[in-house]
Amino acid sequence: MKKGIKKVGVLGHFGFGRNMTDGQTVKTLTFAKALQERCGENEVLCADTHGGVKALPKLPFQVIKLLKKTNNVVILPAQRGVRVIVPLLAFFNRFFRRRLHYCVVGGWLPRLLADKQRLVRTLKCFDGLYAETSAVRRGLKELGLQNVWMAPNCKQLRIAHDKLKKTDGTLRLCTFSRVMKEKGIQEAADAVARLNSACPNAAALDIYGAVAPAQTEWFAAFQKHMPEGVRYCGAVSYDKSVETLAPYDALLFPTRFFTEGIPGTVIDAYAAGLPVIAAKWESFSDIIEDGVTGIGYGFDDEEGLYQALVYALENRKALAAMQQACLKKAEDYLPKNALATLFERIEN
Repeated sequence: MKKGIKKVGVLGHFGFGRNMTDGQTVKTLTFAKALQERCGENEVLCADTHGGVKALPKLPFQVIKLLKKTNNVVILPAQRGVRVIVPLLAFFNRFFRRRLHYCVVGGWLPRLLADKQRLVRTLKCFDGLYAETSAVRRGLKELGLQNVWMAPNCKQLRIAHDKLKKTDGTLRLCTFSRVMKEKGIQEAADAVARLNSACPNAAALDIYGAVAPAQTEWFAAFQKHMPEGVRYCGAVSYDKSVETLAPYDALLFPTRFFTEGIPGTVIDAYAAGLPVIAAKWESFSDIIEDGVTGIGYGFDDEEGLYQALVYALENRKALAAMQQACLKKAEDYLPKNALATLFERIEN
């Protein structure tokens, strides 16, 4: 390696100096930290894309700096950034000949690329694309991209192996994601309210997460009519997730985003020993084993959600047994395991 050249550069949404808990930022921070632990802190150079459109003027300079100072460049762009970052990186790499890697966040990339053949051709020049789910990998290969490997979402968490099983009392539930309509927050509250109407004090729901900026008005209205047994507990730092979730019996994930990838909140739940009661989005089976690490129901099926809660309430011992399976499954999503293929390709 040439003197002064670092092993890897990471371009993504770090949000340095801000306490941001969205999945994009958390994955970028987790990924960079895992690389620092693997390669050495001085071998990783990070560039922050925070700022949206306002940050675009500095982007070419960030790209050139990473290409000039590192042998491998890894990008983790959001949807709006793909169409800018990928061509820009490929163009400047003509002069540097570095190894380019795209760590895909979520499950939307194949759909975005479906009518963008020029972008697909550009991505063929990358050394690797790393998909969170089998659906994304399959979709990218169908577009003619053969340089695709698996790299599930991951988190460096302390797994709560000392979690105590609980098989009676009020069913303690929570959501742990960005607070927005599309995450099924209203549906979760309605299902718990219906359960409590049929059986008083059967369940309690705590809602965690930052409110999406564009939905503060909706959430303010929701809070005014929040059912009894449901409360909002605010946002929690991403490194406090396990200790926050550990006291609960199950995580609710009634997402209305069909193209979710591997949600970080499910990884948090597993590390805390929580089974996940979830809508069956596109990649549900990539991370949740129905009846083993969670309970699935039909996508966008409110009655299915309610019946899943009824099952959890009436089968508390089965729910407690799932806790141990979740703790074991959490090992798969530690960075050393989830990113093994990517690490190997960067180091070779």
